[in-house]
Amino acid sequence: MAKKLVRMAIAYDFDGTLAPGNMQEYDFIPKLHMNSDDFWREVKETAKEHDADQILAYMYVMLEKAHREKIAVRKSDFKNYGKGIELFEGVQEWFARIKAYGKQRGIKIEHYIVSSGIREMVEGTSIAREFSAIYASGFMYDHNDVACWPALAINYTTKTQYLFRINKGSLEVYDNTVINSYVPHEKRPVPFENMIFIGDGETDIPCMRLVKDQGGYSISVYNSNKKGARKAAEQLLNDNRVTLIAPADYRESKTIDHAVKAMIDKVEARSKILGLI
Repeated sequence: MAKKLVRMAIAYDFDGTLAPGNMQEYDFIPKLHMNSDDFWREVKETAKEHDADQILAYMYVMLEKAHREKIAVRKSDFKNYGKGIELFEGVQEWFARIKAYGKQRGIKIEHYIVSSGIREMVEGTSIAREFSAIYASGFMYDHNDVACWPALAINYTTKTQYLFRINKGSLEVYDNTVINSYVPHEKRPVPFENMIFIGDGETDIPCMRLVKDQGGYSISVYNSNKKGARKAAEQLLNDNRVTLIAPADYRESKTIDHAVKAMIDKVEARSKILGLI
């Protein structure tokens, strides 16, 4: 008799977690004839002036500056910007390797993005096909496929909604019927104990705490080449907000590879004890 596959979800922030820096900084901001510091400074000033959410503010500034500089902002343009995003070492091969490891142990691994970055840019990356769903800030488009209005703005607190969507199996953003309904723990497709959240900084703290406090695992990764990054990650560990910290190096036999495989092993062991596999 074949084993029943137990579902396990790994949710990732994107900027600073799977890729160094912010995705807008690779190709989009340079096309505006701005440097990154000036762009983000204007975003903060815009948010302060209008008492606005900073995610909505940066999406507004993106469109306003692009219009001023006559830069195309069709969906296809954002996807093309995504093609230029660099990834940390090992990311390209990571998803298939971890899925294969889980399958050997009767665990179905599902990968998700939960990010404040631009959804369409993530969709343009070479790893987009690896995700069961990409939850990130995105635009609405007019009849010419030109971005005209925010469709979704995900900030550091609203990120947690998407972990509950994964938990309850309510993956469509427009549909709130399940996410707002009571679903018994045993009927939730991916219990939090079977969840890992991987992020890189303060904006990920609500997700890190939620998953960890609900019995899952949270990992803070850091860029070894960025000054002060390890110290910031260590503070999250000292504050008991994450399960562990690791360099953002996803190659086989590196720290995060060993750690995630050990977490999969624990899910397998618990599932066997409960008679689920």
